[in-house]
Amino acid sequence: MYQPSNNESVRQVKSEKNMEALNDAGNEEITIDSATDWPQLTLTRRCQASLVDQIVHEVTHLVRQNQLPTGSKMPSVRQFAKCNAVSTFTVVESYERLITLGLLSSRRGSGYFVTKPNIPPLPLQQAEMTTTVATSTILDALSPDLYSGVSTALPVGSGWLPPEWYGDDILLDALKQSMRIPTQRLRGYGNPLGFPSLRQHMASQLSQDLFSVDAEQILLTNGATHGFDLILRTLCKPGDCVFVENPGYSNLLSLIRHHGCIPIGIRRDENGLDVEGLLEQAVLHQPKIMFVNTVLQNPLGTSLSQSHSHRLLALAEQFDFWLVEDDIYRELCPRPEPSLAAMDGLRRVIRVGSFSKTLSPTLRVGSICASHSLIGELLRIKMLAGLTTSEINERAVLHAISSRLYRRMIEKLKRQLDTARNNTLSVLHDVGMTLLAEPRGGMFVSAGWRQSQRHASDITRQALKAGIILAPNDFFSSEPQSYPWFRFNIAYGDSTQLRQFLGGIEHG
Repeated sequence: MYQPSNNESVRQVKSEKNMEALNDAGNEEITIDSATDWPQLTLTRRCQASLVDQIVHEVTHLVRQNQLPTGSKMPSVRQFAKCNAVSTFTVVESYERLITLGLLSSRRGSGYFVTKPNIPPLPLQQAEMTTTVATSTILDALSPDLYSGVSTALPVGSGWLPPEWYGDDILLDALKQSMRIPTQRLRGYGNPLGFPSLRQHMASQLSQDLFSVDAEQILLTNGATHGFDLILRTLCKPGDCVFVENPGYSNLLSLIRHHGCIPIGIRRDENGLDVEGLLEQAVLHQPKIMFVNTVLQNPLGTSLSQSHSHRLLALAEQFDFWLVEDDIYRELCPRPEPSLAAMDGLRRVIRVGSFSKTLSPTLRVGSICASHSLIGELLRIKMLAGLTTSEINERAVLHAISSRLYRRMIEKLKRQLDTARNNTLSVLHDVGMTLLAEPRGGMFVSAGWRQSQRHASDITRQALKAGIILAPNDFFSSEPQSYPWFRFNIAYGDSTQLRQFLGGIEHG
């Protein structure tokens, strides 16, 4: 049974945000002064950590210090919200997360009480709290430049390849062809599932290369992130636990939290996914979904092995959660790699794809492949959230990938990436950086200084002054890092400008 997002909750959040907006925007701190004997908390809005994270952190700290003894009754949701000047939605999410952590229990008709837990590590360490104010400033400043593509700075932290690497003739011709759309097609919104001819072409190609699928199992989206959003809206409700890779895709954590869900990181490193850790977390949290980047993972550049893929599917079956396979880098892979969708047959796996890495991120064309029944519900949510997607863009993609030059362009891209990767690895080695993992192909390499005590945001700020945009570890991990590391776009990795900057960094 699918669980679409609760519209009533959405309306509640919107109305309650008006209450939060009443707080003076210049106030940096909100101090609770409860009429009860409940301990005083201090929350700050100038912090990358969400209010929910801060509340969970503060309550956990109080329990650790025995300032909230076992059996203590917590304020009611409305009472807590009023004291904190936050929404009741924020309090409900905080209480649900504390229940998940074993710190609170809920008694029907009586309220929330402190339990006698096996207290886990603080979900938000104090050290992280003190650095996130400075970190959030640099991340906020970086985000527009990272995605705009118009900055004059060297985009070492960007997520796309240089325009000159793509086949200009293919893309320009495709755009011209797409503008020849029949006049009658401009009178409506287009097919809700997406341009039928493109879906048919994709179904044929996927059936030939990976797994059997028909066009009615493909829903076109405005890129992969739009696909993730639709999946969260369709399958999750506030308070659900969602597993993500750590480190992993930078936008996903914020998107999950935006939907009121609780992201839980599963370690991924040079050895692959921490399957044993995944098992432990699944027992504790009963996740609804796990997002996994199977091939050429962002930011590590690694791919899951066949054995890890089988174990992941087995755990999803055992604990009854969905697997969302982020598969946008597969065409750039130099060798065949496992496909969760192919191994599962779209029973429990939802595959998300995109053309942003092989054609252009500007076109904003992505896709979701899923079972017939699930596609129907995803389509309903797509229509509710934004009606249809651009048929002109989808026609352009079809013309491009149907071209006999497309395969040739992909092979050229892979050769360019191989050369650029070797050059970047040489630069990183020369400046004393250590790889997080040996990449198996693709666009990214992640590396850092293992002995450094500096924070990645400080180096990122220094790089901006030198005309270089870096992507620090804070983008990809929700946990404090023991040393500074960065994701490098290898298309810009052998720049003399970057080499000189990294070589001049004092990282002791």
